[in-house]
Amino acid sequence: MRKDGESAPTRLEVLFVRTRPLVALSLAAASALLLAGCSGSPDPATTESPTAEPAANLCEAAAPAGAASDAVTVEGEFNTQPSVTFTAPLEVTAVERTVVTEGDGAPIENGDYVTLSLTALDASTGEVLGTLGYDTAMQPQQISSVSPLGELVGCATPGTRVVAALPATDSSAAQVYVVDVVSATPESEWCAVEPFESDVPTVAFSDDNPTITVPSVEPPSGVRVEVLEEGDGEEVGAGDTVEVNYEGVTWADGTVFDSSYDRGEATEFPTDGVVVGFKRALEGQKVGSQVLVSMSPACAYGEAGSSGSELAGQTLVFVIDILGTAATEQ
Repeated sequence: MRKDGESAPTRLEVLFVRTRPLVALSLAAASALLLAGCSGSPDPATTESPTAEPAANLCEAAAPAGAASDAVTVEGEFNTQPSVTFTAPLEVTAVERTVVTEGDGAPIENGDYVTLSLTALDASTGEVLGTLGYDTAMQPQQISSVSPLGELVGCATPGTRVVAALPATDSSAAQVYVVDVVSATPESEWCAVEPFESDVPTVAFSDDNPTITVPSVEPPSGVRVEVLEEGDGEEVGAGDTVEVNYEGVTWADGTVFDSSYDRGEATEFPTDGVVVGFKRALEGQKVGSQVLVSMSPACAYGEAGSSGSELAGQTLVFVIDILGTAATEQ
């Protein structure tokens, strides 16, 4: 939440800076397993959604160029904070997008995880409202043709810089963004599951409550999964809503930061609404299974400084009991 007197959130925060689509692991609210925005962002339920028919692909999703986005001049090297000028106030009546420079390589595809850097400005004054990604890399964002990010970036290639102009809303003034597409990773390659090679955390249960003991070694990279007990129920599918019990600790010191076991109540959430490391640990497993997973910061809350979470920069370890699964209602 913002302190009294702080400025309203920029469109940057409201529209697409979802630095960690992850489990809102909170002792106070286990049910808040939703997409979380960066520190101080409003509830993601307030995010605006396109009302038009969804585009078939990212190239079609990209907003067209227009007088407002074409009127913005951008100078400076790629992936460094640019110098941005335009005659203010800039009249913005619809979302517009102008490509300043084109990158090379393969175009971004639906589901890719993209790394961005960007500058946000007030279209009325030209004032810089904020920047992200230049000094500390942002947590990669998953892109789709039905997301606001897809509208701004489209099927650009890494190395592309775009100017986006966004009209005012009830909660935000018109704004201008300069977005640099730094890199893209296919969905299948991002935080892909690997087995533990050695030094696996141990789990012991007492009175139905787990104790996770983390070895005193450097944490592994990526997502590591070990099935402690394999169930014989239905397999968890992509995007399913699952019912689970879980406990999470930090690899650094084994501190428990959340536990549904402690609360005495299982919780439900869609696998698409949690951090990718947690999603990877669940999808493909069978109901009745007990799974141990570790996930490095890039597959959880991001590297230190990339988000407002106190768990940013932490490798996390979970034990998860999968109690049920069902297709998520659309």
